Amino acid sequence: MANWLLKSEPDSYAWNDLVRDGGTEWDGVRNNAAAAHLRSMQPGDKALVYHSGKDKAAVGIAEVTRGPRKDGDEGHWVSVAIKPLAPLPAPVSLAAMKAEPALAALPMLRQSRLSVSPVGDKEWSTIIAMAAR
Repeated sequence: MANWLLKSEPDSYAWNDLVRDGGTEWDGVRNNAAAAHLRSMQPGDKALVYHSGKDKAAVGIAEVTRGPRKDGDEGHWVSVAIKPLAPLPAPVSLAAMKAEPALAALPMLRQSRLSVSPVGDKEWSTIIAMAAR
């Protein structure tokens, strides 16, 4: 199983919307690198839901429930289905992530505009521990 980070503007689609809906199609990603990550997602993978914009924090954990399928008419974009698993005990802010040496290699911090990115097992454990503090 792999771990991911999915960014969303909370004004457009927030963690609470995902919880209310019980799941969603993670679509509309129009960046080649992010789309490549979506193509790698498999059912059972976990994802941190991250609020971008003014909040800038990881807020919950979701699970991929269906792998990639075509998104739109252009053919090379894809979407996946996700469902909420649990909110993080406390949000983990971007500032806290940047300050944590164990997260220095986190792709989201290296390519800040990427809306979908992988999270290694060590980084995942670190973020989960940070949320529990």
